[in-house]
Parts: sequence; C-alpha cells; structure tokens
Amino acid sequence: MAGDSEDDGSVADALPVRIPIFPLSGVLLLPAAKLPLNIFEPRYLDMVRDVMAGDQIIGMVQPLHKTENSAHPAVYDIGGAGRITSFAEAPDNRFHITLTGLSRFAIIKELTVTTRYRQVVADWDRFAADRWAEDEGSGVDRDRLLTALRAYLALAQIPAEWGTIVKAEIGPLITSLAMICPFGPAEKQALLEARDLFERSRIMTALVEMALLQRTGGGGAEDENDDDHQIH
Repeated sequence: MAGDSEDDGSVADALPVRIPIFPLSGVLLLPAAKLPLNIFEPRYLDMVRDVMAGDQIIGMVQPLHKTENSAHPAVYDIGGAGRITSFAEAPDNRFHITLTGLSRFAIIKELTVTTRYRQVVADWDRFAADRWAEDEGSGVDRDRLLTALRAYLALAQIPAEWGTIVKAEIGPLITSLAMICPFGPAEKQALLEARDLFERSRIMTALVEMALLQRTGGGGAEDENDDDHQIH
C-alpha cells in the first residue's frame, strides 16, 4: 500500500550512536539540505523499513574508490546524516524518500551486523556546529562565485533560474550548489568536509573556475563524472 508521511523536521537534541550507512558515489548531504532518493536494492529497502520504525536517520557516505566493484566498498570516514522527512511506497515496491540533513558525522568504527545493510558507530561531536551554530558566511566573495557560476552553468547546459540564484541567501545557495553541481567524488568530499561556509565557498568557487578552464580549453578533460550525480 502506498503512503506518504511528513514530519516536522525537528532535530532531536541527542543523535544516535549507531546509524546505518548508505554508500553512494558523488552524493553528499549537508545540514538542512534535502536529498531525494529512489530506493530499490533489497538491502536498502530493509534499511528504510528498519529506520522508519525507529529514529528515521540514515548516514550518507561515499565509497573511497569510484571504480571499486564491491558490495562492501571502503568508504570515506566523514559522512552526512539525515532524517527521512518524506516517504512513499511505489507500486513496483520501490521507496521514494527524502532525507533532510541533520549533521555531518565521523565514523568511529564499522559494526559487525546481521543486517544486509552496513552500520557504524558515529561521532557527532566534531560537527556540533552543524546543529547549533548559525553561519552567516562572513567574508564570502559572492560576486566572484556568481560570476564564475553563471558562465559555468551556461557552458555545462545546466538549467537554472538565474534571478532566483542571485536573490538567494549565500548559505542555502552554496549548500544547494555543493549537492547538485556535477563534481567528482573527491571534490564532493572536500565540500562536505569544509570547516565552515566560508571555506566551502572558497572550494566551490575554485571548483567552478577550474571546470570553466577545462570546458573552455584551458586544460584538462571535461568532467567524466557527469552521470554519477543523479540522486533520484
């Protein structure tokens, strides 16, 4: 039976020590961002069923090696966790869910489990500011970022409502760009692990400017990872 559910998006004071992880290359989840996912693999269907009966929290992580063909790939030790804030069961037994980002986390260790999906012990303290601090993006060079971004979006033929982008607050804008721009896994990880909004903006600007150089013949090949960033 299909159904939809929405919660109020509130963040519990205490986050769980033990969380399931979902390794997915080229995908990151930042605090307050929304990540839609189409779940169809049996192990992750199990995972969603289990977390829906509990705290509804899933940790998104990236495999360390893009080409690693393994059901149990090595993963980066920093990920982003979110709570399921939208859930629907499709007629073909898939789940369509949306994760709303809560906080980044560090993997202390992976647990030996009987579930088909993987579980880890998470350390949240390193990223306490994700939940409590308000980062206004002081010092961010907005003009430089927007100038490079406009040219990049045009060359990459990425549809965008420029008027909306220009008016957007810098924090949500950089978060959205970090999640949707088709950068490679290593670049995505750098954006995830950035210390604060200022550092993330500097990394984002550098990545956009480098991509522009590549696409305009300034050196390097075009991004080979464009197909790796579809999150539906």
